Amino acid sequence: MNTPDHIRNIAYTECQQLLDNHSGIMAVVIASGDGFDLTSATSRSLDPARIAAMASSISAIGAVVSQEVSLGKSKSVTVNTEDGFVYITHIELAGTHYILNVVAGQSAILAQVIYQCGEIGKRLRSI
Repeated sequence: MNTPDHIRNIAYTECQQLLDNHSGIMAVVIASGDGFDLTSATSRSLDPARIAAMASSISAIGAVVSQEVSLGKSKSVTVNTEDGFVYITHIELAGTHYILNVVAGQSAILAQVIYQCGEIGKRLRSI
């Protein structure tokens, strides 16, 4: 997938702002539907390529589950852990489907992350 640099730069800015403005967030990764890292911002030595691949797989599982139980199209998946959470949601960027993935520690607030991801999705959809 060949994404123009100016689109990639806008997406990177969104990732970095989310990381910078919310305590507890360790990584923000935007990935293609097939699991490739488009852009990312991390505060730890996390591998964005691995996060992108896992987010794609988890998103696909969410889509299958929602289809199997007839609940409509999957919008997001949250993985809660002892020490934090991973939030994965679908976004559109320049007319193309992507996956926005946030890895956060226990000091992050899930509701704020969900809200901010929604706002990012709105801004990126309008590019």
